[in-house]
Amino acid sequence: MKTGKILVLNGPNLNMVGVREPAVYGNKNLESINSTVYSYAAGMKINCEFFQTNCEGELIDKIHSVYKEYDGCIINAGALTHYSYAVRDAIAAVDKPFIEVHLSNVDAREDFRKVSVIGPVCVGSISGFGVNSYLLAVNAMRDLI
Repeated sequence: MKTGKILVLNGPNLNMVGVREPAVYGNKNLESINSTVYSYAAGMKINCEFFQTNCEGELIDKIHSVYKEYDGCIINAGALTHYSYAVRDAIAAVDKPFIEVHLSNVDAREDFRKVSVIGPVCVGSISGFGVNSYLLAVNAMRDLI
């Protein structure tokens, strides 16, 4: 089994998961989600690093780091998913696989959440499965790196 190094990147307001709208996003906080993902990926010999920011520029800088430092990236860009062409362009500039994830089913929510400007530059999107969205992305990433 080959090994790999991936970045799990979370954008605005994901630091409030577990507190913010638990009926939508669940009761687990981001630290707990990251711990679950880390253990799951380690079982597949994938090393995960985690980063969360509420700042678009910091998110873009971290996306750029994937080019030299990681084999791929799992990204939950939060609300930036729906309107940030800068995040979209940053992903497109990096020649590594990105998988878009969301805890909630964005297609069953407000109309503006049904549009992803980053989806077309990611290899795939997974949403609606809570923490399992991240685990499904790790499974997919294993086959891509």
